[in-house]
Amino acid sequence: MPVNTAKRREHIIDLLCEHGSVRVEQLSKQFAVSTVTIRNDLRFLERKGCALRAYGGAMLNQQFAFDRPLHDKGRLNRDVKSQIACRAASYVRDGDALILDSGSTTAQIVPWLKPRRDLVVMTNALNIAYELSGYDGVEVMVLGGSVRQNSYSLYGPAAEQQLRQYRFDKLFLGVDGFDLVAGITTPHPGEAHLNRVMCEVAREIIAVADASKFGRKSFCMIREVGQIHRLITDSRLPQDYQQALSDLGVDVVIADRE
Repeated sequence: MPVNTAKRREHIIDLLCEHGSVRVEQLSKQFAVSTVTIRNDLRFLERKGCALRAYGGAMLNQQFAFDRPLHDKGRLNRDVKSQIACRAASYVRDGDALILDSGSTTAQIVPWLKPRRDLVVMTNALNIAYELSGYDGVEVMVLGGSVRQNSYSLYGPAAEQQLRQYRFDKLFLGVDGFDLVAGITTPHPGEAHLNRVMCEVAREIIAVADASKFGRKSFCMIREVGQIHRLITDSRLPQDYQQALSDLGVDVVIADRE
């Protein structure tokens, strides 16, 4: 069945993420379009940084941080993210005022907060707010703004203005790309701007990221890596990253290690 160009290219990105590479002839048959059309698609994805052209097809660019739907992100490295979330929640104390950023790893922190009491949680994620609303010990505050359908998150000037009225003990920051040189990045300019404000109003910045995010970079910078206080990740973190972050004074916590 024919699909429009944008949807076809999104599907090609999904195939790249799933298989690591694609072939022109195979895509031509799958989408019932010419090989010329597919090559144009692959050139477009290469210019965007998503793909690397190869003979007869293309490969996934492993260094690119994709803006993928939240339900897709949630399926990736789910067990590791759960371990990271559990460890992140261990730093929360009764009476804390928190910011929970949107994202698949931050969303997994939510169930671990249920035993806590007298928490105030500000979030820009509709899914996180919905789940927290059923917890007796949590006062939930939701930022207003425009909704990003991919991530169920809110962003914009209204959210930034609202956020600046408060001060928080801890920020749990989701990560799309984490590179020692490029810093912590995300594909969406509006969300990056809101994340920067979150960092300004939180006493402690805690990044939560599984090791697949390291070495990836995207369009919009949130923070230099040395400007966070703690990173909670897994044991696949490259040794040079761990050493460099420790040298910068960042507390590196490996969630899947005793």
